[in-house]
Amino acid sequence: MTEMITLTRDRSGEAAKRRRRAAWRFWIGKAVQAVLTLLFVSIVIFFVTQAMPGDVAQVILGTNATPEKIEQVRKNLGLDQPVVVQYLNWLAGIFRGDWGKSLITQVPVGEILSIRLRNSLSLGIMALIIMLPLSLVIGVIAAQKKDRIFDKIFMGSSMVVNAVPEFVTGTVLITLFGTTVFRILPPVAMIPPDHMPWWHPAEMVLPVTTLVIGGIAYLARLVRISFIDVMNSEYIQTAQLKGLTTRRILYRHALPNALAPIIPAASLVAAFLIGGTVVVEYLFSYPGIGLSMVDAVNNRDLQLIQAVVLIIASGYFVFNFIADLLSDAGSKGRRD
Repeated sequence: MTEMITLTRDRSGEAAKRRRRAAWRFWIGKAVQAVLTLLFVSIVIFFVTQAMPGDVAQVILGTNATPEKIEQVRKNLGLDQPVVVQYLNWLAGIFRGDWGKSLITQVPVGEILSIRLRNSLSLGIMALIIMLPLSLVIGVIAAQKKDRIFDKIFMGSSMVVNAVPEFVTGTVLITLFGTTVFRILPPVAMIPPDHMPWWHPAEMVLPVTTLVIGGIAYLARLVRISFIDVMNSEYIQTAQLKGLTTRRILYRHALPNALAPIIPAASLVAAFLIGGTVVVEYLFSYPGIGLSMVDAVNNRDLQLIQAVVLIIASGYFVFNFIADLLSDAGSKGRRD
């Protein structure tokens, strides 16, 4: 009997070691994948921006500049070096925390983007803080009232919102509340550089609302579907047969299990917010990194374009990576 117990313990210990080794391989593999993906993204961003039409030196000096002056400016900016050398110098600078200088203003890119990035993060965080609880509440109510008036209205309106881009949604909000109809909110969000965005709540209402509407239309539908699936499961039906109260079934059993598949989706919504934020910032003249990118493209400011696009792409990748990790970890936990 003692030998059997010892053998069982040895086997369980070996199984635990195998699970730990598998977990380490999983996380190391994901980390290597993340590094390689971001490196590939940086290569694509750099060479695509280098292929943009136009000459930075010509933009800086104007159309009347002589070829000699243009060549001198290109040399001073390092644009006469081979493209591969320029990329390696740029990548090495990023690892040192040096994003280079704006080719147009000669101001450090990090200094330009520090305030703009803060404003963009503030906009996205505000939208998430409002979006996540509202999506949960609306999705649960729609699931409880399945095929009734509230559910039908929600499903129909969410389909329309999902089919409409943020630019159209924002334009409608501006028309209704900022210009021709009610005129109760500023149609643009002109925030001074030395001010925090939340110091101007009126200017933040329309940009945040534009992002929240699209996010709720997507995430609340997922909450509704997940909650309906959980409520139709055997263990919930068993709890109902045991006579447990609806409140206890809802909050102690159904809701925690329904939230499990929603968490990765929330990470994806955060990733989609990054792309939506660029559109919203341009539409509302909101001083974030999205508007900086538009200005940089107009001026062909390569260093600024590369920095902004890399930040946006990295943020999008990170949130998608988190969603993949949560999904893989959840499915692995269910298999174990």
